[in-house]
Amino acid sequence: MLLKYLKPLHFRGSKSFQLLVLLVSLTVAGLTLAQPNQVELPRQMAWTAYNLGTTGYNQAVAIGAMLRNRYNVTLRVIPGQNDVSRLLPLKTGRVDFTANGVATYFAQEGMFQFAAQEWGPQPLRLLMTSNGLSNQGIAVAADTGVTSFAGLRGRRVPYVRAAPALNVSMEAYLACGGLTWDDVVRVDFPGYEAKWTGLINGDIDVAFGTTVSGPPYRLEASPRGIFWLPAPHDDEGCWQRMLAIGPYFTKHLATRGASISEDNPHEAGTYPYPLLTALATQENDLAYSLTRAIHENYDDFKDSDPGAIGWALESQVFQWVVPYHEGAVSYWREIGVWTDEIEAHNQSLIRRQEILALAWTEVNASDIRDRDDFSEAWTKLRTQRLEEAGFDPVWR
Repeated sequence: MLLKYLKPLHFRGSKSFQLLVLLVSLTVAGLTLAQPNQVELPRQMAWTAYNLGTTGYNQAVAIGAMLRNRYNVTLRVIPGQNDVSRLLPLKTGRVDFTANGVATYFAQEGMFQFAAQEWGPQPLRLLMTSNGLSNQGIAVAADTGVTSFAGLRGRRVPYVRAAPALNVSMEAYLACGGLTWDDVVRVDFPGYEAKWTGLINGDIDVAFGTTVSGPPYRLEASPRGIFWLPAPHDDEGCWQRMLAIGPYFTKHLATRGASISEDNPHEAGTYPYPLLTALATQENDLAYSLTRAIHENYDDFKDSDPGAIGWALESQVFQWVVPYHEGAVSYWREIGVWTDEIEAHNQSLIRRQEILALAWTEVNASDIRDRDDFSEAWTKLRTQRLEEAGFDPVWR
């Protein structure tokens, strides 16, 4: 187009001007080709998240407000009582994404609740995660006087139905104190919020959760008070037992949360939460655009919740236990933070998912009808196929 308007202006026989026109044209063409993709989002989206009042739900709502203000997108955030209720709408296509917890990892592995015939290993992908200044820890009611995990022996401990992320994490922390579920009194609850209400009401003595989540603040303000049990980083036995059950934990000193501050930090463990999760089949353009929109407009929602600071670029963990979506990778590569080392790790995780999918097809071909027998056969075959491919099955 530029040549069309410049040609009538060039002087007779001027090679210099013709060269100038050529250079300008090439420059403009180069700029056009180099322009990054644009943010293109649908007018409506739906996510699942944790219950009302949790930090995961609050952060999803805050991101939704940003999307509405910046892109005129209406985001419907659907609270889920447990891991299955958050992931089932994603699996069936009722929602586009889930702001989930570590159950994303369990579902990828096809373990615990996801070892059932109607589930199996899921082809899940991350876009980005929140890694804040909080911990994923165990709080006791202060009036119990318990100050260590070993002190939980004989205490009432919650078990949330259909929520392996909560229950396995609780089990990992119990192991820090040398305990198992057999050493405590198990009390069943239907969801995350319900167990914290039970703790406040005196029905149980302890609960697992994010230190900046809403329920711990309510416990702190209640007559019972709150105390976060420490998992000392120099206690090798504690951490060896913990990681054997919950390998997704990392050591972390929290400075945010109920009764927690820079002057009163909490020494324990954490993992990314929430994890913005999609199916591998999600459109690349949508994954790209959503990742970009959240990153570029981080300042719009970073102060909306104590945990929202974890969406910052410098807080992203690209080498975790679940692979990233191709569309999100395109954006991270575009801004120069996706390295060859990260790509190799991501491809290894995708290969792991492929091994799991093949093993799932194999066990289904055996036509085992009994639910328990099927789960046992799947767990055994899963372990065998992962080890043959050079992967650690973690759970056997």
